[in-house]
Amino acid sequence: MPAIPTNDKKQREGRFVAVIGGANVDIHGESVAPLRLNDSNPGSVRITAGGVGRNVAENLARLGVDCRLVSVVGDDEHGSFLLQATKDAGVDVSHVHVSSTAPTSTYLSVIDAGGEMKVAVSDMRIAEELTPERLRSHASMLQAAASIVIDTNLPAETLAWIAGKFADKPIFVDTVSTAKAVRIREHLGAVHTLKANALEAAALTGSETRTIPQLEQAAQQLHAAGVTRVFLTRGSDGVFYSAGGDRGSVASGVEALAVRNTTGAGDAFLAGLVHAELDNLDVRDAVNIALARAQEKIA
Repeated sequence: MPAIPTNDKKQREGRFVAVIGGANVDIHGESVAPLRLNDSNPGSVRITAGGVGRNVAENLARLGVDCRLVSVVGDDEHGSFLLQATKDAGVDVSHVHVSSTAPTSTYLSVIDAGGEMKVAVSDMRIAEELTPERLRSHASMLQAAASIVIDTNLPAETLAWIAGKFADKPIFVDTVSTAKAVRIREHLGAVHTLKANALEAAALTGSETRTIPQLEQAAQQLHAAGVTRVFLTRGSDGVFYSAGGDRGSVASGVEALAVRNTTGAGDAFLAGLVHAELDNLDVRDAVNIALARAQEKIA
């Protein structure tokens, strides 16, 4: 596993990254035996801090990056838990809103004895409160950021506002899901780095993404739309990357990247890409660092 370089830490002093996106409580119930439907299953339940944007922010903070999270939580026990856990990880949470009208975003999953997620329910309606009007109060902070990371849990109008106002900055995007990926389609010209899985890339481009030649074609479409760097995770088949004429596929140790919602490995991968960009590393080093972060998450 490649080591994460730290020799450019002084170069990053005084610089910070702003992350705008989802923060939610993950509740995972795991059965100790084959699941039986319409019945109670013995097992274990764990509650963890999650959300794509929040996870990326925590990973960046643990890498020593000054990171400021813009998100929203409910005025409830889960919201208090998320704020404290994220603050304890080293993230600046002073820009997180507390809603008096919606509960904290929650992701509930049921996992079988083999570790496979069988069903999940996601209540993320609170993310709709991250409107352009709400974010305008953070505009000066966002303008001062070295990079901005967003996820497509944000409302479409908010993605449009960010793309229009901060296109001069490196904007990193996590496409989250096939249903939400299309929200960023009209604003790809403002995207510096796009991180998606193969299915999300297919939803964005309308192209097949099952083979390397198909991934290359999808990447070319994304570049033509304005994206500078493309990173497509492929589960056990690895990661395809394309940037500045340099493209390739890396397959080492990425088996769990396909189950991001359970492990957070994909969020750690994106944090590694941001970290590498801050240190002005080339795309191949960025891939290795991002994979190292993902592997640490699932170790």
